[in-house]
Amino acid sequence: MNQKEKGYPSVIYNVPTKRYYQTLDLKNDPDLIAEYKKRHSKEHFWPEVGEGIRSIGILNMEIFLIGTRLFMVVETPLDFEWDSAFAKLAKMPIQEKWEEYMSIFQEADPSASSAEKWQMMEQIFSLPESCLLRNRF
Repeated sequence: MNQKEKGYPSVIYNVPTKRYYQTLDLKNDPDLIAEYKKRHSKEHFWPEVGEGIRSIGILNMEIFLIGTRLFMVVETPLDFEWDSAFAKLAKMPIQEKWEEYMSIFQEADPSASSAEKWQMMEQIFSLPESCLLRNRF
């Protein structure tokens, strides 16, 4: 079954949530991209990094890839404060090691934190909001 047929499951939380969308480019090297994917697989991802991400209040994080472009979805409770949470994450020794470990793949400053490398995306369309406007014509 291909991804168009299968889709991706969504998570239902017991609290109201919000989402953030970010992007980052990888170096255009198929071997590096394959290794980047491997390091994010269940067998090779560092559990301590996931624990650090959860400890700052992130409920879920997903990364998607097309070509060299990464797209990340971050789900948090409504009261999540991005800047303070990611400042805390950046100070964790395991996160610093992970960022260094990942830097060889990314088109970003190798000394940058995760919050500095990943660029926040702007939402330009939402179907529910657009449907509310349909009576304007």
